[in-house]
Amino acid sequence: MTNTTAFDWRSFLLEWSGEWADSLPDGETPGEDDEAARQARWLGFPPASEERIAAMEERLGRRMPPSYREFLQVTDGWRHAGGFVWLLAGTEDAHWHDNASELADMFEEYLEEDAGPEERREADIWRRGLQLDVESDAIYVLMDPEDVDENGEWAVYTWASWRAAPPDRYANFLAFMRDMHREFHSLRAHRGDGEPVFVNDTTRELDARMEEARLEALGGRWELALKALDEAKEYGRPRAAGLGDQIRRLLGETHMVYFDALVTDPRYTREMLPPLVAEHAAHSYRHDSTLRFHLRGADEDLVSLAHATLERMRGGTYRYTAAGPFGEAVERARELARWGDTDGAWRTLIDALPRWEPLGPDHLAPLGWVADPVLGPLLTPERGRELLATPRGGQSGERPRPTAGLDPGGLAWLAEPDPGNNHTSYRFVLAEGVEPEELPGRLGAGDGDGDGPVLNQPMTLWEARHRSLERQREFSSYDDRALMAAGRAGSGWSFAFDGDPAPFDPRRFVSPAAAASAGTRAVVVWSGLRAGHREPFFHMSVARNGAEQYSFTWVDGEVRPSGEIPRALDPSRFFGDLEDGVGTERSLLEAVAREFGVCLPRHAIVRGRLHTFTTRSWTRPPRDGETYGVIRVGWGDAFLADGERTGRDEPERTEDR
Repeated sequence: MTNTTAFDWRSFLLEWSGEWADSLPDGETPGEDDEAARQARWLGFPPASEERIAAMEERLGRRMPPSYREFLQVTDGWRHAGGFVWLLAGTEDAHWHDNASELADMFEEYLEEDAGPEERREADIWRRGLQLDVESDAIYVLMDPEDVDENGEWAVYTWASWRAAPPDRYANFLAFMRDMHREFHSLRAHRGDGEPVFVNDTTRELDARMEEARLEALGGRWELALKALDEAKEYGRPRAAGLGDQIRRLLGETHMVYFDALVTDPRYTREMLPPLVAEHAAHSYRHDSTLRFHLRGADEDLVSLAHATLERMRGGTYRYTAAGPFGEAVERARELARWGDTDGAWRTLIDALPRWEPLGPDHLAPLGWVADPVLGPLLTPERGRELLATPRGGQSGERPRPTAGLDPGGLAWLAEPDPGNNHTSYRFVLAEGVEPEELPGRLGAGDGDGDGPVLNQPMTLWEARHRSLERQREFSSYDDRALMAAGRAGSGWSFAFDGDPAPFDPRRFVSPAAAASAGTRAVVVWSGLRAGHREPFFHMSVARNGAEQYSFTWVDGEVRPSGEIPRALDPSRFFGDLEDGVGTERSLLEAVAREFGVCLPRHAIVRGRLHTFTTRSWTRPPRDGETYGVIRVGWGDAFLADGERTGRDEPERTEDR
């Protein structure tokens, strides 16, 4: 809330008037009144006497709020309040609006049927408000005699149809006028050719605070820095938005974050362009031509670079690099993150941050890594605050407390889905003493062109499924080739994980444990204890050196065991009472984790990007007499009977077997 107590209106308005007068080019004032105001260096009028104020209050039937009264005692009206209110009312022109604009009817028409009293009261401002705008660019300024605070101040509302936004509310008249002063500064800050440079005591003070904020930010005191930068941004100070946007982006904000004036500076482009392009790429509905809009002042070379970077983003090939010790840490962090160790990757980055070197004075923190497909998912709001609170760029200070890791360890987290992790059915393969790169060779199906199994570039499971479907040309009701993410499952183990498996068919299912265990040990788990409308089930199998050692499948309410199952994994310990499916699932997963000393990285699987590959089918070959359907899709030009191309894509027919 703006403090209106003992505010020095005269000094404030004199300073504003002088700034306005100095900002006008010689001989280009629009009229005689403005020329007189410039010569006098005063945008106001003579002060209103107490008698004039009392007469106004008697005419209106209400005592005016304190800040407006104090304003009138200095000037009876005001010219150029901001950029769009050309004349603000004094004692003679202020009047009740009384729905003269008929806007009350319009706002009430848009109210929902269940609109509350507060919404209806806001719509009624057009009937009860005191109108202060006399001349304006279709902007209404109304004080609300029913929106009153403990000091007797009336709220001020402004609205313009061309802004396509709800009315703006100010706590009192002083808050409104101070914001109009900021608006005046913001509009004057970016001058055209031939116009005088906009420099005055206010801009010099703001620029000095902005320099202090820059050093505060590098020293880890980002909250103080952001407050100062936001104030400078409201006044339109150059660089303020670009500096503040760096902090906002690391806090996870992307809306209206454009790194103004800095992204087009060659010193900073390679750090600030990738996050801007990545945000564009994340919204498929945006036309690529709009990318130029966020690169104000960019030359054609920069626009071309932006589109080239966009293609790399979409192809998943963008790779962030940095110089010096921090750049070396980036490479180590990427290697950890691409196999699932996102907590280790984050600690690697943050430990190297004090040795990070900015590209120039307006570079507050490393930014390009947030656009890296592997490193970007490391960022959370908590981690962003930790990074911002870490002294860097040659500044010293106390380091913040490390943020907690995102991975809980073990496997039990799979039984506790949150809204973004609804793994009601999933399956995974664990291989001991095997690197993740080796898993496609043990489990993979190849790419269908005669080549061996392919490990895809890191991507989310959703992205991997989408791209797999785009390439897939054959769909079988029998085969069950899983698309799995690969990574490390703790010390000495690797994993392949499928969070969206096909329906489980115990008659056709064949565990891949034996194939995965050549020369080592492998574990397969497939859980569907919370499979919704389908019958619940659970399978686990363990193999060594290419042969299954033991397994069990719980399905149709009974256990089907095989081999000598260790006591710790004995299914009778878990399936006595399945009323608590989640509890049973958690107990099973905890037992598997203890028995083999394994874990799955939650953050990497749910939020990150991992290498993926397609496995061989998890079903046995069809037997004689079994039927299934195959659909082959061949997209290309179809032909008419005489050989002429139709220009249409035609799918092939369905084939029954």
